[in-house]
Amino acid sequence: MKKNIHSIERVVRIIAGVVLVSMAFVGPANLWFLLGLVPLATGLLGWCPPYAMCGISTCRLENKK
Repeated sequence: MKKNIHSIERVVRIIAGVVLVSMAFVGPANLWFLLGLVPLATGLLGWCPPYAMCGISTCRLENKK
């Protein structure tokens, strides 16, 4: 699993994931907070499976060594 997510995108994904997961504790009771686990996990890992399947990488070129 080579990293394919840039650090800025990782931060955005983590923030979005935390916001969505926090909906489990604040707001209406529904299961939409589970959707937040996807960006949270990919942000923490730094690897996105759909990016890997499509050959996409938002990392800088010097990090691809």
